[in-house]
Amino acid sequence: MRPVIGVTGPDRGGDAAWWFTRLAVFRAGGKAVRITPSTPASVNGLNGLIIGGGADVNPKLYGQEKTMLAKEVIRKKNTFYYSLIRILFYPLIYFFRKIFSVKYFIKGDDRRDVLEYHLIKKGLEKKIPILGICRGAQLINVYLGGSLFQDLADFYAETPQFHTIFPKKNVFIDPSTKLYRILKQRQLMVNSLHYQAIRKPGKNIRSAAMESNQVVQAIEYTGHLFTIGVQWHPEYLPQHKLHQKIFRALIKASRL
Repeated sequence: MRPVIGVTGPDRGGDAAWWFTRLAVFRAGGKAVRITPSTPASVNGLNGLIIGGGADVNPKLYGQEKTMLAKEVIRKKNTFYYSLIRILFYPLIYFFRKIFSVKYFIKGDDRRDVLEYHLIKKGLEKKIPILGICRGAQLINVYLGGSLFQDLADFYAETPQFHTIFPKKNVFIDPSTKLYRILKQRQLMVNSLHYQAIRKPGKNIRSAAMESNQVVQAIEYTGHLFTIGVQWHPEYLPQHKLHQKIFRALIKASRL
């Protein structure tokens, strides 16, 4: 019997993330079930849970207002050039957005926030293993009382901020963490599709991995057997055995 793993996502878009995650769960020995605001599900029939990536978490959930991100400011100052690029390269941009579900400017999704808040709450209560990916890691932290940096531009003033599905960013894993016991690596090359990250850790949340500039790249909830959040997207790296170990660890915990 394959453990049933709920995988959350948006109503619109997110198809690439869903299929890659479904593949990763299947290869690890589980069965993925898609959960969206329009097709919700109870944790009662689940053995594990993946809170997926996507839209920014509503900043009101952690006591902030929406701020103007640096990338949005740049776009407003260069409207003509962005328009020209979109005209010249629209077919290529459209293709990659469809394939990889990458959007330049992602708005919030309040219905999804509500759904995933409820799933995290019930999952922790029932001690169901939970894996948060990108937005999912951020939402776990916010649910437990933490906060986020809404714009990471200042952290990359001297180093480039990669925005790619390929593993080009080096992170450092704390050797005392569950994540280290899963990967058995002190350093790991990861991909990067985010502009926000964890600021204040939530209750019983600890950092499991960081960049050299101290941006948190993975978290763990110490009050639970298996609640891990990663800022990168291991589902987009099916060819990398190390990243797939994260899914195998989730499935293993889901069998207990």
